[in-house]
Amino acid sequence: MDADNTIISIKGVSKIYDKSFAAVDDFTLDVKKGEFVTLLGPSGCGKTTTLRMIAGFELPTKGKIFLNGQDITDLPPYKRPVNTVFQHYALFPNLDVYDNIAFGLKLKKIPVETTDKGGNKRTVYRRLSAQEIDQKVAHALAIVDMEEMEDRSIGNLSGGQQQRVAIARAIVNEPQVLLLDEPLSALDHKMRLDMQIELKEMHRKLGITFIYVTHDQEEALSMSDTIVVMRDGAIQQVGTPESIYNEPVSAYVADFIGESNIYGGTMSGKMQVRFLGKVWNCVDNFPLNEKVDVVIRPEDVVIGTPGKGTVDGLISSRVFKGEDYSYVILVGKSEVLCRGTKARAVGSKVSIRVAKENLQIMHKDLINNEWRDAYLDGKGNVVISGDSFPVDLTRLLKGSVIDDDGYLSDPKSGKSYDLTDAEAIATCDFTDAVMSDDLERGHAVGRIVDSVWLGDHYRDLVRTEEEEDYICATPYQWNEGDTVSVDIPPKAIRLRLKKDLESYVVGK
Repeated sequence: MDADNTIISIKGVSKIYDKSFAAVDDFTLDVKKGEFVTLLGPSGCGKTTTLRMIAGFELPTKGKIFLNGQDITDLPPYKRPVNTVFQHYALFPNLDVYDNIAFGLKLKKIPVETTDKGGNKRTVYRRLSAQEIDQKVAHALAIVDMEEMEDRSIGNLSGGQQQRVAIARAIVNEPQVLLLDEPLSALDHKMRLDMQIELKEMHRKLGITFIYVTHDQEEALSMSDTIVVMRDGAIQQVGTPESIYNEPVSAYVADFIGESNIYGGTMSGKMQVRFLGKVWNCVDNFPLNEKVDVVIRPEDVVIGTPGKGTVDGLISSRVFKGEDYSYVILVGKSEVLCRGTKARAVGSKVSIRVAKENLQIMHKDLINNEWRDAYLDGKGNVVISGDSFPVDLTRLLKGSVIDDDGYLSDPKSGKSYDLTDAEAIATCDFTDAVMSDDLERGHAVGRIVDSVWLGDHYRDLVRTEEEEDYICATPYQWNEGDTVSVDIPPKAIRLRLKKDLESYVVGK
C-alpha cells in the first residue's frame, strides 16, 4: 500500500491478558486516509480491544501502531488525533445538547505563533473564543442534522438523536480518525437502518477516516469501503464488501457474511464434489477424497420440477419477503435456504440445482470432526445421518441436570428445556473417534476410503452408506476398504444448538 495514503498502520499487534489469553493475536492492517473500515466479528473476537488500542485506552503487549508514519503505540489518548464514539454514548445528562458538544472545545487549547519583543518566534497556547466554539458546534450540528436542537435536554432526546449528539461531540474536535464502537446497537431495527445511511453520508461530508466496530454483517456490507473479518483475535479476511460476500476464503467467513448454505463435502472426481447425497459439477479442482466446505448463496439456488434438477427435496417453510419468497427445502435432514419469485406450497416436492460456477468450494480447516446437520432425539442422543451417539447434554448449560422427564433442567432458574428434534452442530476431536473391527462396538459403520500417515499417526477417513464421514486419528495401520465401526465417548462430543436455548423452554 502507498505509504503516503496510509493513515493508520497496525503492525503485528497482540494483546495478551493473564499471561496466556490472546484477545488480539498478531493483527496487521493498513488503513487508507478517508476510508470507512469495519472490524466485523462475533462477541469476544477482539475487535473492540483492537479499537481501544488504536484509541490509546489499551496498550499492546507487542507490536506497533503508527498514525501518519508516527509511532503512537505508547502515546496517551489525549495526545492522539482520534476520537471515539462509544456504544453507550457517555453523554452528560446534566448538560444540554450544545454544552455536551462544546464540552471538549471549552477545555481545548490551540497553539498560536507569536513574536516576542526581541523578534523571536515562539508558540503559546490559548483557549478557543466563545465565537469560535459557536461556529464549530454549529458546524457539527449541521453535519448530524440537529441544527434546531442545541438547547434540548439530553433526557428529552430519542436514542437516535442521542447517538447523533455523541457523533457531533466526537467530530467537533476535527479528528483525523473517528472510531465507532457498535454505536447503533442500542437502536431499534428501523432506526438502525436509517442511521446506517446517515453515517455513510456523514463520512462523505467529513472526508476523514472511520474505523467502525460491529457484529452486524448488514451494517458492515451497507456502509464499509473495507471489511476486516475477525475470529478469536485474528484476521480471517480483508476485502471490499463485494469480494468478501462473493469470494469468502472460508466457511466461517461465508457464514458470517450474509445468508449461506454451508455443507461438508468430499471431492469425488475431477471438478466434482459430493454433498447432499449427490455428485455436483464445480469449477474448483481439489485432490480426490479431500474433505471440503461447499458454500451456496440462497439466491444462487434454482428451484424446479421434481426430477429435473440435481437433487429433490420438500419445501418445509415459505416466507414472503416483498419482492420474492424465502424457502427452506429439506433434502433428507439437510436444509437448503433459497429464494424464488414463484409462490410454491409448503409440503410440495421440488428439485434444486446450482450452476457450477456458483458452488464455492474451499479447503476445510481440519481441526476436528464437524457435523452441521445433526439433531437431538430427546433420548440423550445426537443423530448424525441416522446414526445415534449418546451425548452429555448438560455441557450445553453450566450447572444443568437431566430431570426425571428427560429434559435439560437449570436448577438456578427453574427452567426446563425439551430438546427433542433440536438441530445442532456436533464436533469431536479426531483422536476421540475410535475405529474397531468389531462392528457392534461403535454407533456408526463404514468403510475406510482414505488413509494418510502424518508422521506419528494415521488419519483415516471412514465413510458410511449414508455418505457421512468420520475422521479418526490412530497409531495403527488399517487398509483402505476395511469395514469398521466408529465410536465416540459421550463427553467427547461437543454440541452447538442452531437456535437459542430459550427456544426450547418447556411450557413457553
